[in-house]
Amino acid sequence: MEKMKAVEYDNYGGPQVMKLREVSKPEPQDNEILIRIHATSVTATEATFRKGEPYFSRLFTGIQKPKIKRLGEELSGVIEAVGKDVIKFKVGDEVFGTAGPGFGANAEYICVAEDGVLAFKPENLSHAEAAASVDGFLTALPFLRDQGEIKAGQEVLIYGASGSVGSAAVQVAKYYDAKVTAVCSTANVKLMLEIGADRVVDYKKEDFTQNGQSYDIIFDAVGKTTFSTCKDSLKDGGIFLEAGMSLAGFGPVIWTAIFGRKKMRIAATGLRAPHLRLKDLELLKELLEARKIKPVIDRSFPLEQIADAHAYVDMGRKKGNLAIVI
Repeated sequence: MEKMKAVEYDNYGGPQVMKLREVSKPEPQDNEILIRIHATSVTATEATFRKGEPYFSRLFTGIQKPKIKRLGEELSGVIEAVGKDVIKFKVGDEVFGTAGPGFGANAEYICVAEDGVLAFKPENLSHAEAAASVDGFLTALPFLRDQGEIKAGQEVLIYGASGSVGSAAVQVAKYYDAKVTAVCSTANVKLMLEIGADRVVDYKKEDFTQNGQSYDIIFDAVGKTTFSTCKDSLKDGGIFLEAGMSLAGFGPVIWTAIFGRKKMRIAATGLRAPHLRLKDLELLKELLEARKIKPVIDRSFPLEQIADAHAYVDMGRKKGNLAIVI
């Protein structure tokens, strides 16, 4: 059986638990395509899975040891083989999308069902740019569109705007013709203006909750503020969105659903039905090709240095996403 390189981990811990191994190369089933992966990414979610922290996350990833040993959700690559029932794709097609809830893109090859969350790669992007664009957009779009019910002309604040989800959220909000305020550090002010923010608040110099401004939507893309902190900065009928789910967040979600005009909402965007995520991925492809969405990549690492990529994510300073080039 042919072999390939893959990164796996057997125990929760720091970046050093990520191990490069030689494993069996997969073979596609009748309804699957075999993709030679050219690029994937490392996200904050994957770093959480690797650490097993906060501890309640282990309810999904495994109490004592990780149930999923090979991470990597976003990918871009070239189809090397197809199952006999595959119609949509053919050998040689360049595709991008997600590996699905089972992850597995931290490898040279992966098999994905034809009806998974995969689309033809935008022709104007490299594989690294394509892979790095997926995570943030497929999170930010359903949050703002479905949970935030975003409308043209609304005032929208993105907290943690320089990260993977935040930088996508700024651009999604502008796609809907909202007036966007981005909250970030001094080092990222220029980037926020480049990707479309109308106003930037440097949190090291100004507290947006104390400046007298109010918003229709406040989207915390990094899980570092709270509904109670932001409530007074919401307009009547405003919505607070929280991407970084925690046990503490469920109380305000339930309470505000029943009482008051200001709401807090959360969403498990990665668990949405594949056909819904595929529809959003195809929209992303259109926007990328039209240059209405710009991939934001902080830096790239080879697969062999994926532990270094995880260490960089743990620092909490990355701009946009990290690409892993295979």
